Amino acid sequence: MSDIHDSSRREFISTSALAGGSLLLGGSMNLFAATRSAENIKSRGYAAIDTSGALVPWDFERRPVGDDDVLIDIKYASICHSDIHQMKGHWGPQKYPQVPGHEIVGVVAAIGRNVTRFKVGDRAGVGCMVDSDPSCPSYRDGEEQYCASTVFTYGYPQPSSPTGISQGGYSTNIVVNEHFVVHIPGHISFQEAAPLLCAGITTYSPLMRFNLEAGDKVGVAGIGGLGHMAVKIAVSKGAEVYAFTTSPEKVPDILAFGAKEAIVVDDLEKLAPLAGQLDYMISTIPVQFDVAAYASVVKPYGTFTQVGMPERFEVTLSAIGLAANRVNFNASLIGGMKETQEVVDYCADNRVLPKIQVIRAEQINDAWTSVVDKKARYRYVIDAATF
Repeated sequence: MSDIHDSSRREFISTSALAGGSLLLGGSMNLFAATRSAENIKSRGYAAIDTSGALVPWDFERRPVGDDDVLIDIKYASICHSDIHQMKGHWGPQKYPQVPGHEIVGVVAAIGRNVTRFKVGDRAGVGCMVDSDPSCPSYRDGEEQYCASTVFTYGYPQPSSPTGISQGGYSTNIVVNEHFVVHIPGHISFQEAAPLLCAGITTYSPLMRFNLEAGDKVGVAGIGGLGHMAVKIAVSKGAEVYAFTTSPEKVPDILAFGAKEAIVVDDLEKLAPLAGQLDYMISTIPVQFDVAAYASVVKPYGTFTQVGMPERFEVTLSAIGLAANRVNFNASLIGGMKETQEVVDYCADNRVLPKIQVIRAEQINDAWTSVVDKKARYRYVIDAATF
């Protein structure tokens, strides 16, 4: 992406200055520092430096704001189990230092000269993608996540990045191609909006593509950050929701989210009473599990969608187990940008909000341990002012 041309700098600075008063009142970074198009942008955050999973403070630089870019002054970033898997190398060798985080919200601090959808001072969010090739057919179809050229938010090769890879949202700012930025409505808090950029879209997309209707019987397996959003979204659409968890202490929460029933699966026999009764099941389980056993609760020709991503991206499939009820099995990867804006707007308008715990940066490592130990309730959200 090209830098802002010198000929446009005067106009850009003038336009930015008009919005500067309100932006600075909101505690944003120094606006004029962000408009120096020839220089990298300083950032600081928390990064993994090896596969230990321990994050440390790190000062680094981001690329200058290009013609098609938006610079976002990050306010909050939330923790996804995917962050932990990738930083620990569960999904393959990684380049370090690497800043995780793909549930990002903040305020627009600067824009490139070609940007038309955002202005300085806008509330903005970034999810799992930051760039791609517009000529890709899936990009044109609104499913950018399926393009081979797509740069995901952290750890992906990115020549424009001073570090050589994309760096994520556990940081003070981020530079993103405008196409991959969504508007955050004013009637939802930043803290509650952040988890929608991954947990929200990852569950909303397959639920909507199933053509979920009021009265459908929907199963949700794994009630963590993603799973609790799946329950809330399905309930908001009028579904009769059955939640499957291995954590009995979560049952009161699950019922409060609107589920008809919470099934504690401490033994696979607990699945038997619901055999062949559900229209649809979505699994957010991010570890190895018996897929066919869970799929057995779905009606013949019903649908089972896997969205949780275990180590090595692998889950165990029993051919005879799946064949026994002829369930339609598929997996789903987040959602496109149009759909991401849709879920943010839907959840804001209908008050379908994640249950969160706001933490400081120095609490990130402890929070990661809690996520792995299934103690998170249900999304940790980092206050970026503490980086």
